[in-house]
Order: sequence, then structure tokens, then C-alpha cells
Amino acid sequence: LHTTVKFLRKTGTEQRWLERHLKDPFVKASKQQHYRCRSAFKLLEIDNKLCVLRPGLSVLDCGAAPGAWSQVAVERVNALGTDPAVPTGFVLGVDLLRISPLEGAVFLSETDIADPSTLRAIQSLLPLGKADVILSDMAPNATGIKELDHQKLINLCLGLLDISQSILKPKGTMLCKFWDGSEARLLQNRLKEQFQDVRTIKPQASRKDSAESYYLARLYRGK
Repeated sequence: LHTTVKFLRKTGTEQRWLERHLKDPFVKASKQQHYRCRSAFKLLEIDNKLCVLRPGLSVLDCGAAPGAWSQVAVERVNALGTDPAVPTGFVLGVDLLRISPLEGAVFLSETDIADPSTLRAIQSLLPLGKADVILSDMAPNATGIKELDHQKLINLCLGLLDISQSILKPKGTMLCKFWDGSEARLLQNRLKEQFQDVRTIKPQASRKDSAESYYLARLYRGK
């Protein structure tokens, strides 16, 4: 009874979030189309416009849980080989959280992307040890302090950029989420040093009041 009463006494903020979540067209669409969460539509929109994913590509999905981006990647790179007329791709997902199995993807669950042993595991699993595309929808555990959370996410992206030097193919692509703030330009400049084309994207599925955007970096200059 106490638990029930406590549940019913939602704060105003929680109640507003719940109401918005239930009305969200992307939440409804994700259920209808059997995606694991609404974030699938961010990647779908980006890919529909900019052709990040193609049949035959190898994809590393960082911060993959619960697996919605990996679902999209499996479809778009033909990881299941369902279309015999085009090449078969590969999808590898990594997350600190547990990820439920997904047909067509390989997951490193409860695994820290920043751990050196993880890099070795990734290299052993990717075809030829390299990825054509690195996707990152990673986010740190939010503290509620906007600038601190921003800096933590930028640091995650910078760490991933360092890792990419070992696993991203020449002319490869990196798509990473960031939260707007004072360090965003630093990340953008670092990406421009290593990629020929860097652009900022805010998909429609990103809520308007969110500080979330994505950097799409293409044509990696690495060896």
C-alpha cells in the first residue's frame, strides 16, 4: 500500500514527463514498428537524408543499449543477409548496460568502451579488425548540472575519437551525440582535424527542448 501511494504521488516534473512520453509520436511509432526505443527514429532520419549506412558495411554501435540503433544498423547494412543481391554487413554493439540479444548483431554487454581490453575485443570481432562506421548515442549518467553533464559527454566523444584511430577505416564515418555547451567547439575542431567533412545535425526525433545534437564526421583521414 505504501509503495502504491508513493507511486501515485508523482512530482509535477515526473508527471509532465510521463504525459509527454505517452503522447510522443515517436514512442508510439517505435512500439508499432517494434524498435526497442524512440531513438531509432533519430538514426533513421539521419540515414535517410545522408546515407550513413549501406549494405556490406561494418558498424560499431557505442552506447548501444537497449539496441534500437543496432536494430536500424542490422536492417540498413543487411547484416542478416536477407537481401542476397547486396553485400552482407556486420554490427557490433557495446554498452556498460546489459543489452538483450538481437538477431544480426553481436553485443559486448556490461563492457566499458574506455577499457583497453575492450578495444582488443572489438578488434577481434570486427571483420578485418576495422569498422566502416562508428555510431555513438552514448551519454553519461546525468547529474542535473548542465555544464558538468555536457563536459562529461564531450569527454566520452573525445575518448571515442582516440579509439577510432585504431579501428576506423580510411574514409570511414563517425556519428556522435553531444549536448550543446562550451566544449562543443573543441570536439568539432578535433573532428575536423581527422575528417574531411563535419556537419551538425538535430533530427526531428530529438526533442525541441533538448540540448542534444549530433556531429556527423565523414571521410576519415586515418591510415
